[in-house]
Amino acid sequence: MLTSIHKKYGAPAQLRIEYWQNMTHEYRGKADIEQLTAVNDFFNGARFVSDIELWGKNDYWATPIEFLARDAGDCEDFSIAKYFTLKEIGMDVSKLRITYVKATLLNQAHMVLAYYATPTSVPLILDNINKHIKPANERNDLRPIYSFNADNLWLARTRNEQLNAGKSDQLNLWRDLNARMAKELE
Repeated sequence: MLTSIHKKYGAPAQLRIEYWQNMTHEYRGKADIEQLTAVNDFFNGARFVSDIELWGKNDYWATPIEFLARDAGDCEDFSIAKYFTLKEIGMDVSKLRITYVKATLLNQAHMVLAYYATPTSVPLILDNINKHIKPANERNDLRPIYSFNADNLWLARTRNEQLNAGKSDQLNLWRDLNARMAKELE
């Protein structure tokens, strides 16, 4: 795979992906906060670029490899890459939710990754705009709309209450992303 990355995207992309692979091994078994911090810091070093500029589409969810190869993406790409990296490190995905929010200060849709230490705890927010990991109750600039992980989909009823709304495979972009990731591994 690294040879094809090198051919298609060049040596810097290959180095980023090698570093990423090493990170998934290095942080396996470490405390959750160490894993969260390492992954958040690593991906937040990439450039923010809109989907239309990068992919020529209004909305495209890049795989972690596509994101790393280009070293750029939009908020969905940052959140998705962080999610799958933490999953690869060994974090229980039931603690993670990719969360679609309204960024009230920017008055626009945004996506972040939420980490729940326990099912009822206040989540920590991993974000590419505010690069510091903070509890959700300290992020009054974000209003949750819905969240999902590999298994489930939740709708936000209030800032602190979520309603299970079914399975994440109801999301077309999520299904498409997972299909492309499976092909990358072939």
